[in-house]
Amino acid sequence: MTRLQQRLDALRSAGRKALVPFVTAGDPSLAATVPVMHALADAGADVIELGVPFSDPMADGPVIQRSSERALERGAGLAWVLDCVRAFRERDAATPVVLMGYLNPVEIRGAATFAADAAVAGVDGMLLVDLPPEEADEYRAAFAHNGLALISLASPTTPQARLQRLCEQADGYLYYVSYAGVTGAAHLDVGDAGRHLAEVRAMAKSPVFAGFGIRDAASAAAMAAHADGVVVGSALVSALDGSTDEAEAAARAGAFLRPLREALDGAAVPA
Repeated sequence: MTRLQQRLDALRSAGRKALVPFVTAGDPSLAATVPVMHALADAGADVIELGVPFSDPMADGPVIQRSSERALERGAGLAWVLDCVRAFRERDAATPVVLMGYLNPVEIRGAATFAADAAVAGVDGMLLVDLPPEEADEYRAAFAHNGLALISLASPTTPQARLQRLCEQADGYLYYVSYAGVTGAAHLDVGDAGRHLAEVRAMAKSPVFAGFGIRDAASAAAMAAHADGVVVGSALVSALDGSTDEAEAAARAGAFLRPLREALDGAAVPA
């Protein structure tokens, strides 16, 4: 059983909601990335989503776009991101790490080569935002061969037939985008998202985590009432912005995440 599946099974057995923070690798600095990852794990992260910087992050709003630009300027390419995961594994062999990024840097290396390299580094899965499910078979096979989960995305605008396919294929967990738009927007309608999540969770065989629009403990708890877990990204990236060194960045990461962990542990378990 993979590290990610072990964590998901433990959460389900305990009736706990998953807390999944997203940070961009290489931001607020190269040196801060691994300390921030450790701080997030210490503060209660169940899975860490590590963003692979990309020059055209079409699904991301301005906060993550700017963090990606800064990271690329510092030299945070895909090989360096894998080195970060390898360094993280020197102290933490338990917390799953899922890379989140775009297809081009992976496709350049080839599905099989990338999957093998990622697995050796200690990666547990990847979410490729712009990989259509209809074209994912090669990646799904290569990832499965190396014990990696290919995380799928669904949204309120996903057609019913495609949603059914995504729910059937979901590996690890299904990432549900809570509204149509880019990351970091402030127009999350919890009631509307909750109705969509109820439909998705009834179809999905894997846990369903809600992302986009989670900004603080209150919004995390509100969405957790309808999902198996929540993903928080832009608000955390904003909280880290401007950190002067790795110690400050790690302290900010822990201070941001702990209230969300407390809120989630008090959230009701959905039926």
